[in-house]
Amino acid sequence: MAVTKKKAVCKAKKGERIRQVAAVPFRLNARGDIEVMLVTSRTTRRFIVPKGWPMKGKSGRKAAAIEAREEAGVLGKTLKEPAGTYSYWKRLASRFARVDVIVYLLEVSEELENWQEGNRRQRAWLAPADAATLIDEPDLSTLVKTLTIERPAPAPPA
Repeated sequence: MAVTKKKAVCKAKKGERIRQVAAVPFRLNARGDIEVMLVTSRTTRRFIVPKGWPMKGKSGRKAAAIEAREEAGVLGKTLKEPAGTYSYWKRLASRFARVDVIVYLLEVSEELENWQEGNRRQRAWLAPADAATLIDEPDLSTLVKTLTIERPAPAPPA
């Protein structure tokens, strides 16, 4: 069920947990190793993954792909199954709210030079272990550090 930010804040004020979706953009480098992209948050400048509120009429993975385009300037294919979940405390105007985040992997096919939040965020490609050390949320850090991508088996020699 999609929840607008306004509705989510109302739920949070009642002490209810709220939901978000996130994308972990990834690519394989020249050696075939996984790299993930982190972006800085707009206010605290901490490294995070692109995330946002569910969107009415869009699946979680579609909403995660939209967040990745807006916040990190990347396009690609979101893998069908979520990679996992994590929770964090979100600072609201007058309190903190517990947020449960469903995380999707996004295989990056294009990195945009200019994007919606490009002037307010920095982005960095890192090895999962390095990215994990920069992420403050322990559950997200573990998810990124232990990231594995199902790769198709190599074709047998002809």
